[in-house]
Amino acid sequence: MRRDRAVRADRAVRADRAVRADKVAAGAAEALADARDGMSFAVGGFGLSGIPNTLIRALFDSGVTGITVVSNNCGVDGAGLGLLLADRRIARVIASYVGDNKEFARQYLAGELEVELTPQGTLAERLRAGGSGIPAFYTPAGVGTPVAEGGLPWRYSADGSVELASPPKEVREFDGGHYVLERGIRTDFALVRAARGDRHGNLAFGKSARNFNPPAAMAGRITVAEVEELVDPGVLHPDEIHLPGVFVQRVVALTPEEAADKGIEKRTVT
Repeated sequence: MRRDRAVRADRAVRADRAVRADKVAAGAAEALADARDGMSFAVGGFGLSGIPNTLIRALFDSGVTGITVVSNNCGVDGAGLGLLLADRRIARVIASYVGDNKEFARQYLAGELEVELTPQGTLAERLRAGGSGIPAFYTPAGVGTPVAEGGLPWRYSADGSVELASPPKEVREFDGGHYVLERGIRTDFALVRAARGDRHGNLAFGKSARNFNPPAAMAGRITVAEVEELVDPGVLHPDEIHLPGVFVQRVVALTPEEAADKGIEKRTVT
């Protein structure tokens, strides 16, 4: 009798834990309901590969503005983060390159947008470090350039002069080499896209979509993942999981139409 009660109690506890561990939101709008003006967002993707289209559109529909975006690039004209950019919702961007986004370049050069350009590998490590609780790290990338010495234009004035420039960074010598100190990045939200994910937030990324998505997801205090295929816990083998659910707070299951929404930056015919 006591054993039966203990077994039932254990099952009840396990069931309660499973319910509390279920991170699936009813939809993208619900998952971003607490996003506010002026917040910061780390966004996964590279060009249009692996970008969280559905979450970006939900963020656009929410009406938030004055946000900071940390992403490899800022989408393209008319797609991805380019939607928010064109509507003047983004105040500051931390990215590694402008890409082919003409509106991004126009706003930056016109003094309408603050841009902190960062070496690509450094940006990935800043996101990963922030998510790992590492406040700063030393890297050789950028030593002897304005990246370390300061003076990179963060914001231009309307007349084309530099209104705000990057400050100099600490440089130290280790074993005969010089290294610049870079800060880890933490953001209010992270928006990422995965090929498969379970209800606990464990994620697996498909091919080239496994680009900036894992480090971006690590950097968010609240990480929302849109998944093309939602599976039950235990279906993903541990060796398949690229990002453990400890880094993910909310999961949005995409419809077949949303899952198929994958843009192509440039079509090449040979």
